[in-house]
Amino acid sequence: MCAQSIAENVRPTSSRSSGRFVRVLHVINGEHYSGAERVQDLLALRMPEFGFDIGFACLKPNRFPKMRRSQAASLYEVAMRGRFDWSTTSRVARIAIEGDYEILHAHTPRSLMIASKVAQKTGLPLVYHVHSPVGRDSTRGISNRINQWIETRGLRGVDRMICVSQSIGRYMQSLGHDPQKISVVPNGVPISNLLRQRKENANRWTIGTVALFRPRKGIEVLLDAIALLREQDAIVQLLAVGPFETPGYELEILNRVEKLGIGDRVTWTGFCNDVDAKLLEMDAFVLPSLFGEGLPMVVLEAMAVGLPVIASRVEGTPEAVRDGIDGLIFESGSAAELAAKLKSLFVGRVNWNSLSQSSQARQRESFSDISMSRGVARIYRELLVGCKKR
Repeated sequence: MCAQSIAENVRPTSSRSSGRFVRVLHVINGEHYSGAERVQDLLALRMPEFGFDIGFACLKPNRFPKMRRSQAASLYEVAMRGRFDWSTTSRVARIAIEGDYEILHAHTPRSLMIASKVAQKTGLPLVYHVHSPVGRDSTRGISNRINQWIETRGLRGVDRMICVSQSIGRYMQSLGHDPQKISVVPNGVPISNLLRQRKENANRWTIGTVALFRPRKGIEVLLDAIALLREQDAIVQLLAVGPFETPGYELEILNRVEKLGIGDRVTWTGFCNDVDAKLLEMDAFVLPSLFGEGLPMVVLEAMAVGLPVIASRVEGTPEAVRDGIDGLIFESGSAAELAAKLKSLFVGRVNWNSLSQSSQARQRESFSDISMSRGVARIYRELLVGCKKR
C-alpha cells in the first residue's frame, strides 16, 4: 500500500477531521439518489461509529451531492466527460493520495471501472459493493452486456466483494468469481420511531409503491391488479411515489392507466424528498419488480414503519419478507396473484396487525443501518489485516 505524493492539491466540497479513523474513499456515480445511493449515504453516516471515515469521489455529480444526508463527509466532484473518460482515473488517484485514504470502495460498473485503475495506480485495496445482478439489471440487453463486460474486467483487481443478499452472492459465484472474495452483508435502513396505524374495520385501502419507474419495476403488473380489484368492488387507491426513468415510458404508463379506466384510483407524486411521510399514508407497500433486485432499500424502509409488504418473488426480496409472516409474496408478472394477495389482506384472511408488527420487528433485528455498517466494517478490517500480511 505505498503511494507516491502528487503535487496537485485536491480539495473536497466539505470535510471533517478523520482523527483516528481509517479513511475509505467511495467512488460513486451520483446522478441518482435511489437505493444504492442511500446505502452509500447511510454508510457515511454510520461508519465513524466503527472507526471508518467515508469520503466520496462523485463521477456524475447530479442528485447525490444535493440529496445526501452525510453532509459532513468529504465529497469531491470529479465529473466524467464521457463513459470512458480515463482522465478521471488520475484525478481520483490524486484525491486518494492527498486525502490519505486507505481503502477504495466502488458500487457500480462505471465506478468500478475507474476505481480498479485507481487501485492499480495507488496500491490501495479495492472493495466492490454488488447491489444488483448487472447482467439482468434492465430490459436493454446491449446495455446489460456492456455493463457486465465492464464489471467483469474491473473485478480482476478487486480484493473483496460485498453482496447485498444471498441471491446476489450466488449470482456472482455463478459467473465464476472467487467465493473466497465474496461476502454477504444485507442492506439496512435506520430503525424508525414511526409506526403506521390502521383503523380496524376500515374498508378503504391505500396501496403504495416507491420506485424510479422503469420497465423492470413492474408497475404495469400493479396497475393491472388495481383494475382487477376495482372490478371486484374493492375500495382501493394506489399511491405511486417516484419519478419515471424517461418521458417516453411515463407516457406509455399513463396511457395504460387511461385504457384500464383507473385514472381516479392512481395518484402520482413524482420525486419525493420525504419518502417516510409517504409511507405513512399507505396501508400496504407493494414491490411488483419483474427482475433485477438485490435487496431493495424501499422494502426495508416500509418494514421499518410497520407496513406489510406484498412483493414479487425476485432475488433478494424474499430473504427479507417472509411469506405470511412479514408480508405476502407473489410470482413476478402475475397481476391476478397480486390482486388475490391484496384481496386476502383486505377481507381479513391475513391479519394486518400481525404482519405489521412482525415486519417492523424483523427490520429492527436483521436489516438496520447499524447491522449493515457493522458488516461492512468487518470486511474493511479483514481487508486491512490481509494487506498488512502481504
